[in-house]
Amino acid sequence: MSDYELKLPEFQGPIDKLLELIEAKQLEINRVSLAEVTADFIQYLETIKNVSASTLADFISVAAKLILIKSHTLLPSLPVTAEEESEMAELEHRLAIYRELRNAERNIHKIWGKNVALNREFLANVPEGFYLSQPLQPNELLAVMNKLNQEVTTFLPQEASEKVKIVSLEETIRGLAATINKVMSTSFDRLTKGKDKKEIVVLFLALLHLLKDNIIQVDQPGIFESINIVFQNNAKQS
Repeated sequence: MSDYELKLPEFQGPIDKLLELIEAKQLEINRVSLAEVTADFIQYLETIKNVSASTLADFISVAAKLILIKSHTLLPSLPVTAEEESEMAELEHRLAIYRELRNAERNIHKIWGKNVALNREFLANVPEGFYLSQPLQPNELLAVMNKLNQEVTTFLPQEASEKVKIVSLEETIRGLAATINKVMSTSFDRLTKGKDKKEIVVLFLALLHLLKDNIIQVDQPGIFESINIVFQNNAKQS
């Protein structure tokens, strides 16, 4: 089963925020809706601060999927790999399941503690708490917990550890601006040569940010052709 990241009520992760944006616009959970809220999600991504590196990586990962969905919605003929198609479908599915789980959590919260039934009348007036049925020493409890942990571990699949490379959006924006300012003009293909998919997505977000701030100008001769990038000062002089 996929990890639906249900950590309510304080949780403010990417799936939670994405569902919030969709529900704010009263949209159904589908790819058209995901494409529509992409800009809002990326704008929110620029505002979050003081979050852990792993949480920020989750936001960037979801942003990458949204950009892919947005591109595919605008250009249905855009070819996607089987892996990318699976990622888009998974995001839809995760959102749908997350909505159901969150609604269930709200309903449980409303009815929790109401109409409590006790099947042992002699416990009706006993204060709430944890009571042992027999004396137990701390070392005995620790031994039982260790044994239980060993038994549970045998049923869990072994996961290979993988180092996650965290790419900072702000650092990428500064680095991209410095690079373009130095060479005055380049292309997106040159900038992304040798980069992995996540680094390319962050570079594309940085490119959009610089374009929005009128720091650069871009030109694409045709669909799927290389994006040419020119430093804005140089473009004005020409």
